[in-house]
Amino acid sequence: MPISGPADDCIHGNPDRYCPPMQQILLYSDSLSWGIVPATRRRLPFDQRWPGVMEITLNARPDRLEDVRIIEDCLNGRRTVFEDPFKPGRKGLAGLAQRIEVNSPLALVILMLGTNDFQSVHTADIWHSAQGIASLVTTIRQAPIEPGMPVPPILIVAPPPISVPRGPIARKFTNAAEKSRGLATALRETAGDLGCHFFDAGGVTESSAVDGIHLDPEQHLVLGKALAACVAPLLAANRTE
Repeated sequence: MPISGPADDCIHGNPDRYCPPMQQILLYSDSLSWGIVPATRRRLPFDQRWPGVMEITLNARPDRLEDVRIIEDCLNGRRTVFEDPFKPGRKGLAGLAQRIEVNSPLALVILMLGTNDFQSVHTADIWHSAQGIASLVTTIRQAPIEPGMPVPPILIVAPPPISVPRGPIARKFTNAAEKSRGLATALRETAGDLGCHFFDAGGVTESSAVDGIHLDPEQHLVLGKALAACVAPLLAANRTE
């Protein structure tokens, strides 16, 4: 005799059991979202890094109609379209289409990349980095998802501006502040040109004073709550389309 339960009820459409839908968000990012503790190799726990704060905040809304799940795909050192000559595999374009395929259906994709494009091994300027984001957007929209699954909307998040790099990563980001100045404006224009949503993280938080690149715990909290407020209406609009 087969064993049935809540999941089986959902699969087979038991009319007496309500199975709330779930909206999945793929976050494609780097160490700023992975939650590295500045000047260390430690990682903040899920509920203290901004993706976790955002998920918890979204799921705590009294008016929510479904659960929200944040799929964290955050690789330390990830660039947009550039490769790390010392740690191969940090090219954001590589494998992105398959990540969309694996995790679909998706209610939203959040792209928060660009900081590592300005490492000292690269000569990229803000135009190059914005073009890299545009390439990622194209890849997401052309990913080989299953028939009938939606092409997800995309939210481009400009990372907080790089300040003065300090500590162990200082040499890695030599002149990064100067090279990356104006990135948020360039990404805003790219988002507008491509019909993507946009959020400027630098409008709500600075980068850490400890290393000038990453985020302190209190900055993760601020950013997570701000992005939850940004994402909630996007999910609502996606639900009604």
